[in-house]
Amino acid sequence: MSDLSLLRDREPFSHLPDELFEQLRASASIKKFPQHFHVFNQNDPFNGNLYVIKDGLVEITVLTPGGEEIVVDYRHPGSTFGCTPLFTGDPYTGGARTVKSTECFLLPQPLVVDVADKVPRFKAYFNHMVVDRVRHLYADIVAEHSQKALTQMESYPFKKRLSEIMSAPVLHCRTEASAREIAELMSQHQVRSVVVTDDGGSMVGMVTCRDVIGKVLAIKGADAETITASELMAEDPVSMSPQTYMYEAMAYMSGHKLKHLPIVDGGELVGMVSMSDLLRYRSQKAMIMIGSVEETDTIDGLAAIHRSLVRVASSLLSETRSAPEVMEILSYIHHALIKRTFELCWQQMIDEGHTPPNVRYCFLIMGSGGRREMLLGPDQDNGFIFENFPDWQQKEVDDFFIPLADKLVHALDDVGYPLCEGDVMASNEAWRGRLIDWRARIDDWAANPEPHKVRYSSIFFDFTPLVGDAGLAHSLQSIVFQSVREYPGFLYHVMQLNLTHKVPTGLWGRFTVEKSGDNKGKLSLKKGGLVYIVDCLRMFALEHEIRALTTLDRLRQLTEEHVFAEETAEHIRVAFEALSFLRLRNEISLLQNGEPASNYIDPNALSKTEQDLLRSSFDAVSKLQSATRSHFGKGLS
Repeated sequence: MSDLSLLRDREPFSHLPDELFEQLRASASIKKFPQHFHVFNQNDPFNGNLYVIKDGLVEITVLTPGGEEIVVDYRHPGSTFGCTPLFTGDPYTGGARTVKSTECFLLPQPLVVDVADKVPRFKAYFNHMVVDRVRHLYADIVAEHSQKALTQMESYPFKKRLSEIMSAPVLHCRTEASAREIAELMSQHQVRSVVVTDDGGSMVGMVTCRDVIGKVLAIKGADAETITASELMAEDPVSMSPQTYMYEAMAYMSGHKLKHLPIVDGGELVGMVSMSDLLRYRSQKAMIMIGSVEETDTIDGLAAIHRSLVRVASSLLSETRSAPEVMEILSYIHHALIKRTFELCWQQMIDEGHTPPNVRYCFLIMGSGGRREMLLGPDQDNGFIFENFPDWQQKEVDDFFIPLADKLVHALDDVGYPLCEGDVMASNEAWRGRLIDWRARIDDWAANPEPHKVRYSSIFFDFTPLVGDAGLAHSLQSIVFQSVREYPGFLYHVMQLNLTHKVPTGLWGRFTVEKSGDNKGKLSLKKGGLVYIVDCLRMFALEHEIRALTTLDRLRQLTEEHVFAEETAEHIRVAFEALSFLRLRNEISLLQNGEPASNYIDPNALSKTEQDLLRSSFDAVSKLQSATRSHFGKGLS
């Protein structure tokens, strides 16, 4: 008999009367699985047990249409898995693989089914939740798109999680280990890093091959027998969880010049990933990863990478990834391209004899770039923040940063980011300034909310630091929140301007399309729906001083703060995903056919299912507009 008692207060066992829980406890057995063990695979016959994790970590996997195995979920102690076929006896719809050594309770199917029949709430826990109609439509269309994909490229690296590529077990030593002992460990196991642990086994530092060389071998007279790990190690190294996507780790490690990354789950060291591990999984068909961008030293080279993005997006979308996830991956690459362009332009300034002034600065990107929601045809929205340097230093700053800004915006144009038609670029003095200059600018927008100022604010308020001192951007965000507090009517005026128009549906759900011009017979997915979701959630985020960047992160935090009910938030989320999917798919199709990217689609060219999806999404947007008008219009006229 196993000790299932520790799960007594957990879902779904907390719903059981004592006698039924005792029956389960008496019938349960315990089984241990080693690290990286396949408990079962997708399409395997049901083995007759429900698994409840006692200790360890399990990843749930599914096969893509291309036959690749990807991780879609993680299960921690107290969680169940293997329940999909519990009441049907069908084969497993996904696989289960241990991330680390894992111990599970096994509950026999007949007894679990019998208990479920007697306690409806227990059974309901295992049933698939019925999601709203929009979510089903979205899932169906994404799946259909995946099946119709004619070309594939090696996009699997984007979907890999660190648990799939990490090395384990991790080589470690105590703080008192000598440099010679550490070097011998590295040589014996052919590794370039060793984790340092304390008496309790917790990670306190990390020693790399470079540390041994730089602090022992390269120093004349250094004694490898007396120098210890505590002297060599970098304390409290950055770590990530096994669930982290590979592209996120690569972006972070590249940006922070890291070569080794410990993988920690619940405080336990479970693996190690090196930059060389990440680069091994890099796509071989196009220079699309962050490392490739950093290795490129010409504008033409960066432009070539930019042109490959349509293939990346097509492949990712055909692999049944959500559109927001694809946008975030594309944004990582866009950010890397823009940052590298900045670095090349900066170096050109130095080569031309310009001397950078001794001031702190931050280069910002705004709009969709600031929200990490970039697609395939974004233009430029960027600017500079400077510390509050004295007025006498203004000429020195201008002499360097004005020509840099001019050089930068034209270089970005050459890479593939068109000049902003509204001139929201660092080359425009209105988008450069010290913190005190930005404070005055933002206060003016808030105190005198004329239409063009409100439009500026809608672009600007979605900013993120890309190069330089990120602390300046954090200070600027605080200035924004302060201005919104001091001018409470500002968000009302933002609402009035941004929500002037309705979604493009009329009576009986008929679509409202353009009557003339180049887009005759079409409607804009951006201007007709997506922009309203972005604008509305930004207004609520500003009111509640939420610093989250992406639209869905803002929605998540607003839901946690009970601004939106969970059901309402889910409807908004799926509408955002669905509209983003249709927009991205349309951009890919146009670019692949040699046409420029566009937000406009012909709704009558969509299938009936897709038209239903579009109507349902617009309905969710319309309800969000109404809620926003009602909230920010209270007490104002």
